[in-house]
Amino acid sequence: MSRTLVICKPDAVERGLTGEILHRLERKGLRLVALELRTIDTETARHHYAEHENRPFFADLVAFITRSPSLVAVVEGPGDDTWQVVRILIGATDPAQSPPGTIRGDLGLQVAENLVHGSDATASATREIALFFPALA
Repeated sequence: MSRTLVICKPDAVERGLTGEILHRLERKGLRLVALELRTIDTETARHHYAEHENRPFFADLVAFITRSPSLVAVVEGPGDDTWQVVRILIGATDPAQSPPGTIRGDLGLQVAENLVHGSDATASATREIALFFPALA
């Protein structure tokens, strides 16, 4: 079993898509381990997106993820690659480049507001789960 972090970003919450996103994860066979609706504070957002700190879009990323509530979740699946299973379900960052059948391909409208975050590696999942759900670390 392995775990990964999923964030239904503010645009997903605002558009009422969290149920659809969680349904797709559960329909795949993944199990919800932790779930919390929260407005992510600026310090946590800056830490979460630290790898992008020197990029020109960093301030916009932080402003977007902190603007209103997100649904933050830990999901679990069999094997060592739950993060990868989730990333495939999510689809490409750019919804226009994401195939039909993926969350972003079916529901996404633009790159800057692409509905959902999923950890991009085992190490990222471990770090992100510890950041948002320290009791599970």
